Amino acid sequence: MQAIPVDLRPVVARWYTSTVPRHRRSRRASFRPSARFARAVAFAAFAAFALPALSPASPGTPQPAAARVPPTSMSSSPSGAAGAVAGVAGSMRADTPRDRRAVRLVVAPTEPSRLRDYRWPVAHPRITLPFGPWRTASRIVDGQAFHDGMDLATFCGDRVVAAHDGVVLAAGRHYDSQMGWIGDLKPYFDRVDAKSLWTTLPIVVVIDDGNGYRSLYAHFGRIVVKRGDTVRAGQLLGFEGRTGHASGCHLHYGLFSPLETKAFAIDPAVARHMKLPLWEIARIDPFLVLPARGTLSGTPESGATAGGNGIE
Repeated sequence: MQAIPVDLRPVVARWYTSTVPRHRRSRRASFRPSARFARAVAFAAFAAFALPALSPASPGTPQPAAARVPPTSMSSSPSGAAGAVAGVAGSMRADTPRDRRAVRLVVAPTEPSRLRDYRWPVAHPRITLPFGPWRTASRIVDGQAFHDGMDLATFCGDRVVAAHDGVVLAAGRHYDSQMGWIGDLKPYFDRVDAKSLWTTLPIVVVIDDGNGYRSLYAHFGRIVVKRGDTVRAGQLLGFEGRTGHASGCHLHYGLFSPLETKAFAIDPAVARHMKLPLWEIARIDPFLVLPARGTLSGTPESGATAGGNGIE
């Protein structure tokens, strides 16, 4: 079949110059400049009035803030106490939440009266030195020498058990970083290293009780737990001893919250000699959480001398 030549130029020219049917026109082509202008004005008005109301700087919107530790005053503390306590509070501030809907948080220790499920760490003990003022203690509260825990005694080698469920934070003679010191411990560690004093320190177990508090057990003769262990109330931790220059076998039991902003001062002479910080986080009286049990000996005994880092 022979191809018939066809000249398409007139047809193409007519298609190119013809009017586009209305039903085939692009919607964008129907927009008029006045419509675009009206949309731009509307958007500008929205940006000017609506967006500032949604921004974090709006005065009518509650803003998130770093968690605040309740302020505390210590009438007995020297002027340095305010700075020490402020330093603890500052180090415990929570990061500012980025979500503007976050609520303000308040970080504070649980009231001791609300703590539950504690038990005596030694069965049927004599309380040889209670929590409170004591003439030879190395802590200072209200201008008085103060014993920051409770000394319990039965006999050398008696079982010492966990007073509460928890996780072991320290076990042995390397425990100071978990004890709530307020200040730099490097000079103290350097002194202990330089003089090879580690074996003179008491054997200590520090346990996070899982309720915002830590239990401190000191002067073991031997322990059977290690750092990272999970323990239950009544579980064996070790055996009563006299490590750390104690004058007799006993258990020093202390209780404190890392969230506490009050502080106990350390005898300046002890702190200077041992290169310890001048402050520790305040302790609470274990009697506030332990069940009614135990007998107080007629006259408190000096169950220990200040040895190692001043644990008595």
